[in-house]
Amino acid sequence: MTDQRGAVALEMPFVYLFLIMLILLPFADLAVAGFRYISALAALRAFGQSIQYSPPPDVTNASSWASAALAKADSRYPIPSIQLICGESNAVCSSANSDPSQPKYYVYSTTVTLTPMVLTSVLCTSGNTNPCSFTFSYSERFQ
Repeated sequence: MTDQRGAVALEMPFVYLFLIMLILLPFADLAVAGFRYISALAALRAFGQSIQYSPPPDVTNASSWASAALAKADSRYPIPSIQLICGESNAVCSSANSDPSQPKYYVYSTTVTLTPMVLTSVLCTSGNTNPCSFTFSYSERFQ
């Protein structure tokens, strides 16, 4: 038998390149997307709890308290605005439809930006380019 100890050393860079480019980098893209998704939803939920536990004096007048409430939001996931929804019809609250017997909800959203390395065509759908952004909406019942 001839000496074949160097055969594995020659093949290993190709095997490592295959493992990293085709298996590990796509998993890293999925992991980053998952962590950002979970973090954004947790930030939205925490913002809802902060409003829930320190409610504004007049919930039907969003312009009087929305700026102070938005200052409590996580700076990594900014919330541009808050809407107040009255009843099950998803109508914005006003003096005409603010029936006390109907449930009321806070509705707000945030945007998450992803910059995938490999899975751009999978994670960035519907015409978004790299970096792509997604808007997550959240609602919290308060009354």
